[in-house]
Amino acid sequence: MQNIVLVLATRNKGKVLEFQEMLKGYPVEIRCLNDFGPIPEVEEDGETFDDNAYKKALFTAKVLGLPAISDDSGLVVEALGGEPGVHSARYAGPACNDQANIDKLLAAMKGETNRRAAFHCVVSIAVPSGPALTYEGQCHGVITEEVQGAGGFGYDPVFFCPELGKTFAQASMEEKNRISHRGKALQEVGAEFDKILVWLKARMAEMKPAKPDHTQFEHNDWSQEKMV
Repeated sequence: MQNIVLVLATRNKGKVLEFQEMLKGYPVEIRCLNDFGPIPEVEEDGETFDDNAYKKALFTAKVLGLPAISDDSGLVVEALGGEPGVHSARYAGPACNDQANIDKLLAAMKGETNRRAAFHCVVSIAVPSGPALTYEGQCHGVITEEVQGAGGFGYDPVFFCPELGKTFAQASMEEKNRISHRGKALQEVGAEFDKILVWLKARMAEMKPAKPDHTQFEHNDWSQEKMV
């Protein structure tokens, strides 16, 4: 069976290795943006994680003419009305870093007793013609009052996960991937990948132009020499 190419709409090598490990044994060839020429960045201006994940996947699929997969995730804090949400990566400004985002979050949560929060992740798999499949994952926890742990990235040092009894920054990569929002979304993808492959092949087959009807060319039949 010929492998189907699935493009990860990312340049993150860690994500590529994660997908390759998860989908090994399937007739699929995982590629990423680094395998192609320059591709414009997608502006993540959607109002929801679903919007952004789909926009990135569809843009990549249209540009390359191949099915693409993308994810969007972020932190939703109950006391802040859902912030930072889709703006999680740039909460403290367009050019901010993780520490700046954490500092702003802790300042906003100062004195707040309701510290419930959740990480959300949406994975979108799109084909160039537009249709897409969507998978979601969530992980609930609370925002700590100070940084705890030196591992992870993003808001991990201030996100305490009751299931682990520690912050994401204090957890091992294996522990985090097992119960994280992104881990859960990817587990859904892996569990249904047989069906996803069937869907992808059917959608891509629909895009192929129909074979020409030979009657269209009867008036241009050069198989026999014509007398003038």
